[in-house]
Amino acid sequence: MDKSIEKAWLALAEACKENLQENERQEVRRAFDYAYDILEERKWKSGETIILHSLEVAEVVAREIGLGMDSIIAGLLHNVPYEDVPKRPGFNEIEEMFGPFVRAILEGMAKINALGTDTVDLHSENYRKLMLALAGDVRVILVKIADRLHVMRHLETYSDDSIRKIAVETSHLYAPLAHRLGLYYVNSEMLDLCLKYLSPEAYQHVFDCLKESETERKNFVAEFVKPIEEKLKSKGFKFEMKARTKAINSIWNKMKKSGIPFEEVYDIFAIRVILDSEPQSEKSDCWQVYSIVTEEYQANPERMRDWITVPKSNGYESLHATVLGPNKKWVEIQIRTQRMDEVAEKGLAAHWKYKGGSASAEMEKWLASVREILENPELNVVDFIDEFNTNIYKDEIFVFTPKGDLKRLPAGASLLDFAYEIHSAVGDHCVGGMVDGRKVTLRYQLKNGEQIAIDTSNNQKPKLDWLDFAVTSKARNRIKASLNEERKREADNGKEILLRKLKNWKIEYNDEVIRTLLKHYRLKLAQDLYYNISTEKIDTLSIKELLTAKGETEQQSARQKLADNMATDQFKEMDFSGGDDYLVIDNNIKDVNHKLAQCCNPIFGDDIFGFVTISEGIKIHRRTCPNAKQMFERYPYRIIPAKWRDSDKKTSFQATIRLSGIEEVGIVAQISNVISKDVGVSMRSIAIDSTGGEFLGTLRVYVQNIDHLEFLMRKLQHIKGIQHVSRADG
Repeated sequence: MDKSIEKAWLALAEACKENLQENERQEVRRAFDYAYDILEERKWKSGETIILHSLEVAEVVAREIGLGMDSIIAGLLHNVPYEDVPKRPGFNEIEEMFGPFVRAILEGMAKINALGTDTVDLHSENYRKLMLALAGDVRVILVKIADRLHVMRHLETYSDDSIRKIAVETSHLYAPLAHRLGLYYVNSEMLDLCLKYLSPEAYQHVFDCLKESETERKNFVAEFVKPIEEKLKSKGFKFEMKARTKAINSIWNKMKKSGIPFEEVYDIFAIRVILDSEPQSEKSDCWQVYSIVTEEYQANPERMRDWITVPKSNGYESLHATVLGPNKKWVEIQIRTQRMDEVAEKGLAAHWKYKGGSASAEMEKWLASVREILENPELNVVDFIDEFNTNIYKDEIFVFTPKGDLKRLPAGASLLDFAYEIHSAVGDHCVGGMVDGRKVTLRYQLKNGEQIAIDTSNNQKPKLDWLDFAVTSKARNRIKASLNEERKREADNGKEILLRKLKNWKIEYNDEVIRTLLKHYRLKLAQDLYYNISTEKIDTLSIKELLTAKGETEQQSARQKLADNMATDQFKEMDFSGGDDYLVIDNNIKDVNHKLAQCCNPIFGDDIFGFVTISEGIKIHRRTCPNAKQMFERYPYRIIPAKWRDSDKKTSFQATIRLSGIEEVGIVAQISNVISKDVGVSMRSIAIDSTGGEFLGTLRVYVQNIDHLEFLMRKLQHIKGIQHVSRADG
């Protein structure tokens, strides 16, 4: 075994000691042996050893995310079902070896891999599918995040084009997901790496500034923590204190957003107090420490954050205070217990340790809301990704219903967002509300701790301008859906109005009419036309004037149409003895005044009509011609009613017959024999195609009329082996 693989295995084994029992560690070893047996020491085109990548991803799952045995095994095996190797197993085999949970995680990752997400376009429909796959089992997300973190750490091995695509996708999707699941440090590292590859100069500038100020920061921290440490020890607290520098990406964003240099960013680092407390005294211990800190240093009450009384929806708990430290420098101090710190470090994964393998109720609610949004067929994927990426980093506020139920919303949410959080119907009919007893409008921005009552009216409907101040994805998507539903209802009403008017005006409703109206009113869709009719933006009287004027020029007799389209001498020879509205067709096909259409080959006796062509005179079609529907709908003004005239002349018409059945010896000879015995039939061609004991045949013949053709088809049907006989169009 290669030494680098052996070293990676030892690192994974060491990471597993933190959370796994001996028997579970043995299962992880068995999974490694299984993966190594299948993948051996194969490499990807980039030169990276596949099993080495799998080991390092599994180590991230174990050490940095803190998941259990099934997820670690899934990390080890996540390449096994996809690589083109001789021993590649199926999911059934993996389930037999390692159980249903491992299979479920790997199948979830298979859905993601099938989308080719490493190079997926951010604006593609695949993003909806990707998010739906991620919104299933949370462990699928966590293992995929571990995989993506490893990719980001080795991004220099990829091509320049792939580097940009992967970095952009990570900043838009995987980093926000890591943040939402409480993996703040994974999120920070991902974003730092994105900045490093997308804006290397900015990254290097902040990196150099941090390095230069490192000694100064250490001295400040030492001076700041000394009096607090002394007081906490005197009160008998067990604790540790550490300073954590803000992520490079966060510092750069602050500099860019506020337009300030590095030296003016005051919250470059935070100091953390981590208490060793008993579960029952966690909250009281944290508040005591908060009291001690704010006695020593002046606090800024505007920047106090209490995530202990009401934790964040991803389970994060901590007290945050901003205080004025030595040399009049503001510094953030975070107070939490060891359990809270582990939840903050490892996010959702820590719930498997403390809550028996389940996510928090709030997290499950959030995932359910993501699924609900994504399953809306009218969702604009681009808008959703933009909102997801923006809103995920916003602070949360907590507000209350009149009954005292707590609702979490993103900072900046409006009264309307709250209404939609209660129920979609409440949002749709919201007209305003009461906040702490005072009347406010839909646009009112909510603040922490407010109690809200919503006023509704059955006459209220969602308005387009609501999208200007609605913040949550739930509210925005519901407003858009309601607006679309309202437009569709108006369009349906407009269509009914138009149909009723056309019937009264004795004008046929067809595609040609709609095309005329769309062209005249410069609209793209029929729905837009109907909507404008319903909302009275288009007057039905103007439609009548337009169509009546057009109809007067189009509704001519058959005789007039032909007179307009043919030479005078040819028109004089036309026979209208069947009445003014009918062109009478002789069964003599040599008649120069019309042609039989080859698309349907009409035969004497067929129901027919004439069609005035631009360059070929009149063409006669069967009523059942495959092109008839289109001609009647698009060019009704060029249709000529036509009839056959009985004649003593015997004339031949070409017909095409389709045959099918079971292949028999001499089948062609039998068909030829039937035709040769009928003196009135002349065969033009025969083609038989045989496959697998069955045949398909095409027969072209000349017959006298429709009765003659049907007689011939009945005789062919009686030949042994022929199962189906039908007339073809052309």
